[in-house]
Amino acid sequence: MARDLKLTRNIGIAAHIDAGKTTTTERVLFYTGVSHKIGEVHDGASTMDWMEQEAERGITITSAATTCEWVFPKENGEPTPEAQEYHFNIIDTPGHVDFTVEVNRSLRVLDGLVFLFSAVDGVEPQSETNWRLADNYKVPRIGFVNKMDRQGANFLEVCSQVKSMLKSNAVPIVLNIGEEDGFKGIVDLVKNRATVWHEDNFGSTFDVVPIPEDMKEEVRQYRANLIEEVASYDENLLEKFMEDEDSITEEEVHNALRAAVMDMAIIPMVCGSAFKNKGVQFLLDAVCRYLPSPLDRDSVIGTNPDTDEEERRKPSVKEPFSALAFKIATDPFVGRLAFFRAYSGRLDAGSYILNNRSGKKERISRIYQMHSNKQNAIDFIEAGDIGAAVGFKDIKTGDTMSDQDHPIVLESMDFPDPVIGIAVEPKTKADVDKMGMALAKLAEEDPTFQVRTDEASGQTIISGMGELHLDIIVDRMRREFKVELNQGAPQVEYKEALTRSADHRETYKKQSGGRGKFGDIVFTMEPAEENEEGKIEEGLQFINKIKGGNIPKEFIPAIEKGFREAMKAGPLAGFEMDSMRVTLTDGSFHPVDSDALSFELAAKMGYKAAAKSAGAVILEPMMKLEVITPEENMGDIVGDLNRRRGQMNDMGDRNGAKVVKADVPLSEMFGYVTTLRTLSSGRATSTMEFSHYAETPSNISEEVIAATKGNN
Repeated sequence: MARDLKLTRNIGIAAHIDAGKTTTTERVLFYTGVSHKIGEVHDGASTMDWMEQEAERGITITSAATTCEWVFPKENGEPTPEAQEYHFNIIDTPGHVDFTVEVNRSLRVLDGLVFLFSAVDGVEPQSETNWRLADNYKVPRIGFVNKMDRQGANFLEVCSQVKSMLKSNAVPIVLNIGEEDGFKGIVDLVKNRATVWHEDNFGSTFDVVPIPEDMKEEVRQYRANLIEEVASYDENLLEKFMEDEDSITEEEVHNALRAAVMDMAIIPMVCGSAFKNKGVQFLLDAVCRYLPSPLDRDSVIGTNPDTDEEERRKPSVKEPFSALAFKIATDPFVGRLAFFRAYSGRLDAGSYILNNRSGKKERISRIYQMHSNKQNAIDFIEAGDIGAAVGFKDIKTGDTMSDQDHPIVLESMDFPDPVIGIAVEPKTKADVDKMGMALAKLAEEDPTFQVRTDEASGQTIISGMGELHLDIIVDRMRREFKVELNQGAPQVEYKEALTRSADHRETYKKQSGGRGKFGDIVFTMEPAEENEEGKIEEGLQFINKIKGGNIPKEFIPAIEKGFREAMKAGPLAGFEMDSMRVTLTDGSFHPVDSDALSFELAAKMGYKAAAKSAGAVILEPMMKLEVITPEENMGDIVGDLNRRRGQMNDMGDRNGAKVVKADVPLSEMFGYVTTLRTLSSGRATSTMEFSHYAETPSNISEEVIAATKGNN
């Protein structure tokens, strides 16, 4: 396992749903010799989509990790004398919006990303979401335009969309020879030569051919553009470029392009057709050539929990061990697996680590190198690698694992709140315990899946990111955990918020013979304030302005706790309140009757009483919807969205069809796909993702409040 870190690549494959991520990964496994048979998604036989639900639906649900080796450079399929073996850790991520969490946590631990686009559909909504996530984590990437064999494929059009819609400097480093059925090769703009793949051996070998006559002018133009972009990034090349652009060598272009990719100044764009086995090996070469190794990504920054000071860990075996757990999974054979990225040091199987969240030590009994849902046991893991640990008691997604004597807390991950819930109940007595265990395991695996008990009705409510998300969860409970259950209709996860400031005095008094209860508080309750970045942080902002001991210090935490607990159930309909600000200004106490509980209860009662004056409102989740439709159906579709309280944001064209973008309340969108099919005779498609919470109109608020009270 000890290997040269310069030759390691930790990469992910991300894209909109159905752009061909899993098919591309299958080809990578075939070419690198990991699998000797190509598994197809549409046959339900792909290696990476190993869950039954994935095979049935033809979609990826969980991100799967795999490991492979690739020899680079090669010349026509044969290694050159200076060729070296590169080690890839690859994570194939889902494209469906309900599983964005899988992309989020994978990007947190990856060094580079292959971003797929469909040559026909270009930049789609989920491409934009995943691109933003990659920007957040500052992950360098290569663009791969897939499906070049399909009707309507246009490589350069997709490149210009990546440039304009994703605000990035996308630069083609190849041009396609032929398109649709005639797609047979590429012109490499760096080497300035054309290659045509052999059809008979899965595109493993190719012929170098003269650049076609009708492409020479286009090749000259795009090569000049590439050299100019690279030269404007690298000052040394800029001088050479000014004097004589032909004097710039191939090696110089590669080196400058690599530096620009790592700096996210250039996104190299390549093309191919994974399904037809074309262009994937060129992509693997580009990953070796341009994407960073763990050494290039420099030190990881964390905080020492003992001193609260910033610390750095270099990607070196000599540094103390540190790693981030980015995913917990349950395997039927080995039990709970914690997928982790080792940033520094070395971890031997059977040794102990410190979990910095819990402050407890954990024994890692075995370490595995993952290949989809199979594991290969290894003796140790070193800095820069990705593996899975077994034998731990309590590790959660986002936990930092470190050397016991050198604690460090690495930056964790933020996950969005669920927006939709359903009530579930076990069918029989025997299912009761099984359901509890199944829900606990699933919630541990997926941070965007939450389970709670509705206090009023006693029902178990499970919440997630969308209808498909919850469908899969219920399906997994039936299949994997053998739990039979009944489920209710989907419910929207509303929230509550304050809109203005209110002052209030709350006195809690109880006399029942003997010692009584007494707590008296004066406070101002208002919406939370924004931080320096203009964001409102979730939770309670509590300010204590009590002077002169009107309320003893030991009771202040109880008041804060009372408000914090009360926020879990809003004053209007019992929905959670995400954030608010409470300033405690005055109060009084009784030397005998006052205790912590009296003040906690005063805070809870004060919250309910003051919230109405503070203009409490109900918030509903708004979804960002994009519909692609033939022009003749556009009027009907826009009319239907208006009826659903949709706000139109944009209308445009894409590939001969009309694109409608709108913000629509989630509560109006159940069963929308069926309506859309009816309105467009099955020709329109839509994608939807969570956007933000917005205040509900008063008539809807009244309905929601009435429905909640009716249920209780």
